[in-house]
Amino acid sequence: MTTTLPQDAGRRPRFTVKQWWALAVLVLPVLLISIDMTVLGFAVPFLSEDLEPTSSQLLWIVDVYGFTLAGLLVTMGTIGDRVGRRKLLVIGSAAFAAASVIAAYATSAEMLIAARAFLGLAGATLMPTTLALMRNLFTDGRQRKFAIAIWASGFSAGSAAGPIVGGWLLEHFWWGSVFLMAAPVSIAVMIAAPLLLPESKDPKPGPLDLLSVTMSFLAMFPFVYGVKTIAEKGLSWTAAAAIGFGIAMAVLFVRRQRHLEHPLLDLNLFGIRRFSASLATNFTIVFAMISSLFLLTQYLQLVLGYSPMQAGLLLLPEMAVSVVAGLVAVRLSERIGMARTIVGGLVFVITGFAAMALVGVDEGALVVVGASVLIGTGAGLAQTVTNDAILAAAPADRAGSASAISETAYELGGAMGVALLGSLATGIYRSELGNAPAGASETLGEAVHVAATLPAEAGEALLTAARTAFTHGLQTVALIAAGLILISTVAVGRALRGRPKA
Repeated sequence: MTTTLPQDAGRRPRFTVKQWWALAVLVLPVLLISIDMTVLGFAVPFLSEDLEPTSSQLLWIVDVYGFTLAGLLVTMGTIGDRVGRRKLLVIGSAAFAAASVIAAYATSAEMLIAARAFLGLAGATLMPTTLALMRNLFTDGRQRKFAIAIWASGFSAGSAAGPIVGGWLLEHFWWGSVFLMAAPVSIAVMIAAPLLLPESKDPKPGPLDLLSVTMSFLAMFPFVYGVKTIAEKGLSWTAAAAIGFGIAMAVLFVRRQRHLEHPLLDLNLFGIRRFSASLATNFTIVFAMISSLFLLTQYLQLVLGYSPMQAGLLLLPEMAVSVVAGLVAVRLSERIGMARTIVGGLVFVITGFAAMALVGVDEGALVVVGASVLIGTGAGLAQTVTNDAILAAAPADRAGSASAISETAYELGGAMGVALLGSLATGIYRSELGNAPAGASETLGEAVHVAATLPAEAGEALLTAARTAFTHGLQTVALIAAGLILISTVAVGRALRGRPKA
């Protein structure tokens, strides 16, 4: 229920010293996750040269983390409600530190994929616990909204710090160093959480349905496998069967949740218009943003020739304006209403993706900066409001489950974006580079490596063709992303029409 605001509601809400420290601890895991997701894109050219992954393996390296995390978020949110959210946060932080070290010293593509899956498992314990603990720490509506704005800004701050720190590490050390950054942050959370955060859990938890956990995985992974197989080898009966099996399991999973007394996924929350509309908005934004970031980091380095540090600096303005927009969104939503703030933010995002389609092979850095600033502004405005709406809709004893659903939308959106739009871009690249030397049509990084072994004229011709094909893929993905956000804008505008302002 939304708290009625006093007359001085326009002022910044006051936190106690303990609340500020507790909020800082809850933001650290957010920084951890966002840094880990951002720096990987900059490391792709380096690990591609060292580990020589296939195009399919490269996509798995990038998104197996997100899919594993998304597949376990609801489960971990439910476990946190039962065993204690603070306890799960500490355990997850320890696991994340260990997984980061394993990923840093991976010696093959297969080992890195496994380490990234382990990171996803550990990460699944972090996100729903932080948001659920915030629900219990800040019971006042305005306090909670402002705290969530700061918490959400942690995503942008981590995304901003990731490219800069990661770029510096990649210029001075090996690619595995970008994973080691997460270890000290994880250790800090392990130490501080028991000292600063109160424990909270569901006083009357039901049993954990392991069959539902299994069904959720059987719904997700066959579907992803089918999509990736089609992207790499074209349509086949095996890929079609995998996708069909995943969809069938998803239907059975939903039906089972409807009949369980204590479901793994509380479907009643989706009946709340504010909850479901906000959830769909977050999914679509992240779906588009993460897939474009995956391509942009390679575009800036391998097409335009910027160093990792330079590429990170070019994307820094997007992260900075996203932080500012998130804080502005708190007061803006109180003045013009939640629906108008969300729709206005989405219009910025649409404009940004439309502009991104104008990038070229020889130049495009300024276009990337301008487009990403528009996207960051819109995402900061929209997602701050939607996050608060999702959390406020849930009862306190189901905070972990609601937070897990919200984070599942984030992580599944990002992973699906890389899998679907990333696969589309890969398909365009491979189609246009079909007659290239062996290996060059797998990834742009491999094409650069192959070109260096050819005579000067042949190598330059291959580089030009590869960069052109990759740019065409990025342009196509940008236009599709703009169209998807446009559809989401119309849908959320209708769903929230006439809703209360706060």
